[in-house]
Amino acid sequence: MHVFLRDTLAINLLQPHISFPQGPIANEEIGLRWIHFISGIIWIGLLYFFNLVGFPTMKQLDASVRGKVFPVMMSRAMWWFRWSALVAVLVGMRYFFILLAASAQNAGNPSLAVKSFLWWLVVWLVAYALIYPLQMPVKGALGNGWIRSLAIAIVVIAASWIILEINSTAQASNADLSISIGGGLGLLMLLNTWGVVWRVQKRLIEWTSAAVEQGKPMPAEADGMARWAFFASRVGFWLSFPMLFFMAAAEHYPFLSSLPK
Repeated sequence: MHVFLRDTLAINLLQPHISFPQGPIANEEIGLRWIHFISGIIWIGLLYFFNLVGFPTMKQLDASVRGKVFPVMMSRAMWWFRWSALVAVLVGMRYFFILLAASAQNAGNPSLAVKSFLWWLVVWLVAYALIYPLQMPVKGALGNGWIRSLAIAIVVIAASWIILEINSTAQASNADLSISIGGGLGLLMLLNTWGVVWRVQKRLIEWTSAAVEQGKPMPAEADGMARWAFFASRVGFWLSFPMLFFMAAAEHYPFLSSLPK
């Protein structure tokens, strides 16, 4: 009996306990998801650091200390921030297209994937074109942060509803529909990262370095640029919460597949 148990244990220990899926699509999907998770964690982690720790801490530092810390910290942080955002979104878009292609193939109409993806891209690009001016510091009613935030929320909700109306077909899966919203929000955040936050921070880093090293005064537009970047960063911060919900709901909370078709 002892010999039998020993031999059985030895055989079990030598047998493989992992069985990898076969096929290039399955391996590509897990590779894409892995890269998407890692780059997304870096991106969103830095976004939360800026909003919850970085900005409040900078406000409490003396001007001389802030002038020395800001260029060094933000140069490195913005490099990781913007490139991780780009990788996360590009990889996510490829994964999203694979899902759309599978649904289109099941529907017997492979061209439907391209159509759905292009409509998704157009809707969210138009949404960003509407959101972009709402973030800029202006005078008057739109200078009120609450009014601007409400207007941005209306645009985001409208874009989400439109993309669901367009892509909510009999063949669409919960993952297709959920990612069409979550991925769209991620695209808005990426465009903000490169189109506002990085553009502004690059100038602020240069101006601050020149002020510390050469004694040059900060340009008059520096305060307005800083407010613009801060508000855009706040927009990304708040958009990240529904974005993460819909990305998680794609596989773990199937509540969109039952929408009227």
